[in-house]
Amino acid sequence: MAGASGLIGGALVRSLTADGHTVVRLVRREPRTPDEVRWDPERKYVDTAGLAGCDGVVNLAGANVGSRRWTDAYKATIRDSRVLGTAALAEAVAGLDEPPRVFVNGSAMGYYGETGDRPVDEDAPPGEGFLPELCVEWEGAAAPAQEAGVRTVFTRTGLVVAKEGGAWGRLFPLFKAGLGGRMGDGRQYWSFVALHDEVAAIRHLIDTDGLSGPFNITAPRPLTNREITAAMGRVLGRPTLFTVPAPVLRAALGEMAGDVLGSQRVLPMRLLESGFTFAFPEIEEAIRAAL
Repeated sequence: MAGASGLIGGALVRSLTADGHTVVRLVRREPRTPDEVRWDPERKYVDTAGLAGCDGVVNLAGANVGSRRWTDAYKATIRDSRVLGTAALAEAVAGLDEPPRVFVNGSAMGYYGETGDRPVDEDAPPGEGFLPELCVEWEGAAAPAQEAGVRTVFTRTGLVVAKEGGAWGRLFPLFKAGLGGRMGDGRQYWSFVALHDEVAAIRHLIDTDGLSGPFNITAPRPLTNREITAAMGRVLGRPTLFTVPAPVLRAALGEMAGDVLGSQRVLPMRLLESGFTFAFPEIEEAIRAAL
């Protein structure tokens, strides 16, 4: 697994090891333990000996999208951390004498861009802008694994509800302090997913033979920012009177504000059709699970 120290990767490692699986972590430094393997995504280097015998390879590596303003330099970092890393792993997987039976590669619902009130599933085309273009290139970098006949899956993940990190890692402290509120007019759709369901979905995609291509990992019923704000207030028992106007968000976040104010109504059609069941499909359930 690449990206094993991230929010989703860390939770996936805990889930797999709790069930007796052995997880080999790809690290950028010299390995310190037998379950670590050296890689350098920028140089497209992977110590392929460490991948031998693996049933599956999971790539969740990538620079944090929401940690700072999107300068041109940081946008290049976001892009390279995903595209070069995916290409390195896909080529390594394709070159193994006995390749793994599955290659799961991270992606994001950013693939669809702005959708407004229009619901979209995996059949929808990519949107326009930095994130959609990034996701197209990111998924395309896995071509060597696909061409080698390895079952390849793309996880187009939504906003993960977790107190440890991601969007909700920042929202929880504000709402607990009574400082929470809607962003902009609050009418934009947020396609969320509980961390538990994110991990369960990835494991489902690893374990279920025949599943390949893109899968949206989002709860079945996306809600508007206004509805999610109200749900946060109900669960936490706090007022949600504050509003962050769109111009303030744009001034504070720059181009990244478009991701916060944008509307993405993404549905997990292929995941549901494959037989996956969400444990926390509603927002209040997901919030309580995170807490």
